[in-house]
Amino acid sequence: MTFESLQVKPEVIKALKEQGIVEPTVIQQKTIPAVHEGKDVVGISRTGSGKTAAFGIPLIELMHKGKGVQGLILAPTRELANQIGNELKSWSKYLDIKTAIVFGGVGLDPQIFAMRESEIVVGTPGRILDHMERGNLELDKVRVFCLDEADKMVEMGFIQDIEKILGATPIERQILLFGATISDEIDYMKDEYMDNVVIAEAELHVKKDLLKQFYYNCQMNEKFSLLVHLLKKETDRSMIFCSKRSTVELVHKNLKLQGIKSEQIHGKMTQNKRLHVIERFNEGKIDILVASAVAARGLHIDNVKFVYNYDLSNDPQEYVHRVGRTARAGESGVAITLLAPQDHGIFGQVFDRYDIEAEELIAENFEKVRFEVPRREDRGQGRYNRNQDNHRRHHRR
Repeated sequence: MTFESLQVKPEVIKALKEQGIVEPTVIQQKTIPAVHEGKDVVGISRTGSGKTAAFGIPLIELMHKGKGVQGLILAPTRELANQIGNELKSWSKYLDIKTAIVFGGVGLDPQIFAMRESEIVVGTPGRILDHMERGNLELDKVRVFCLDEADKMVEMGFIQDIEKILGATPIERQILLFGATISDEIDYMKDEYMDNVVIAEAELHVKKDLLKQFYYNCQMNEKFSLLVHLLKKETDRSMIFCSKRSTVELVHKNLKLQGIKSEQIHGKMTQNKRLHVIERFNEGKIDILVASAVAARGLHIDNVKFVYNYDLSNDPQEYVHRVGRTARAGESGVAITLLAPQDHGIFGQVFDRYDIEAEELIAENFEKVRFEVPRREDRGQGRYNRNQDNHRRHHRR
């Protein structure tokens, strides 16, 4: 199947080809015709499956130049809003359709000007509501309302904000909901607000022949040393996931002490800093990225060969999003999880919930290296973190 056979406009196809996008993915094949037909769509597919183009391409084509804001896309994070907005700008350049990107942490005035000149607004719920309450944004001409990472937005507590925004749009607007899973709240929105719903579902997991999954059993005081050993053994582009911001910072700092160049990304960093880190990683200026859940889904991050789970989140679903950062766009990848005794419970839940295959690897002899943790009095605000203290005691043994 081709974009031509999906009746995508030649101007959009030209822009897609310039980015090397020549064949539609499964989710795009199922979504684009349904949106063209004016149907509401619930799209379910994994990270890296082409969801943005699935809703973005037909949304662009439904816009009319100079007729005000007709398309609204909500995203849970600033990074994702920025990514979606920039991709829409690229794909719509030959149609002269403009997109405004709106999120918090930056000035209002440039966003106000951009929205006045645009047919599409992409933003986070909080800043969209802020502009609405200030009278800066009218949604009475919206033809298409889209939620990306809808399940994530529900998880983050945005459901009431979403309903307020949705209530300001015309009743006859078209609604598109996209995510990796559909929660009860999203099911409620589907039943309450949507008509003629098409469920567009693509494969939720990376094919097993492309993604190889492994795990090591180790003690907590061996984790960092084993990680260093593996990073020095395999030098391809890698992401290291940690469940807490504090762990991200500690692992990043200690990698530097071991002479391993890396960057870190987590939710407490400023917007500009996070975007700068992602840009440097995508440009190949750094090959190792230590990340929290903020980088597990939604963001455009290229050519990751290895994903390391330094520890696991209490949410089994996050494991799937993490490992989905590799083996993308038909490329192969490797996911490696480091399991201390306290990690086995959640890892078991991952196996129970998802159809995955992971092979145990036995760690060869590796050098034990120092893992430095700040003294309690140096951690700021007198805050005490028991897990960090346990980690430090283990490494001193």
